[in-house]
Amino acid sequence: MATEHFTVDSFEQEVIGGNGVALVDFWAEWCGPCRMLGPTIDELADELDGSVLVGKVNVDEQGDIAARFNVMTIPTVILFKDGAEFDRSVGFLPKQRFLDMIAKAQA
Repeated sequence: MATEHFTVDSFEQEVIGGNGVALVDFWAEWCGPCRMLGPTIDELADELDGSVLVGKVNVDEQGDIAARFNVMTIPTVILFKDGAEFDRSVGFLPKQRFLDMIAKAQA
């Protein structure tokens, strides 16, 4: 399943209004570590194949969402469970870190 690129409206509907687990990568095009993390996020979207919503928020285009969740450093990955923040990580981290976050949320 492809990585979702959220706008304010789709984020509100799918992440905040959704049930289940959503992994959201806050990033920007000019951010080197963000570009390094991008393929990992895309791999997760493919591997999880709809069991977890995986998406990205471009902080330059969707600054209101980033501000709402106090994203000050990118990349920041926030895991939501049933519309509420469950966990977050900051910086370039290995894929296993995100799988561990997801497993904890689904336990």
